[in-house]
Amino acid sequence: MSEPHVTLDPRGLDPVQQKLRGPLEDQLTSALQAAIDRVRGDYAGEPVEQVCQRLLDETRSGLHPDIAAGFNPDMDEFCRVAVAIVRGDGS
Repeated sequence: MSEPHVTLDPRGLDPVQQKLRGPLEDQLTSALQAAIDRVRGDYAGEPVEQVCQRLLDETRSGLHPDIAAGFNPDMDEFCRVAVAIVRGDGS
């Protein structure tokens, strides 16, 4: 599995938000990577849907509460990562 990266949609961002976009993407990506490592390490045969939800929960738990509250990722992408974990890809 390739290393997932969080990319924010730049449409509608004001200049201040645009300046913060890179650091925020880095923080979100770091939280996602840590979540992937934890979920992969603890995986015990759960179904894809449960792994996908756990990835989301673990990613949000690694973020500041204000950022976590506004983090609404593309769940199709999260589920692709979950499928890779279930299949054992990239272990």
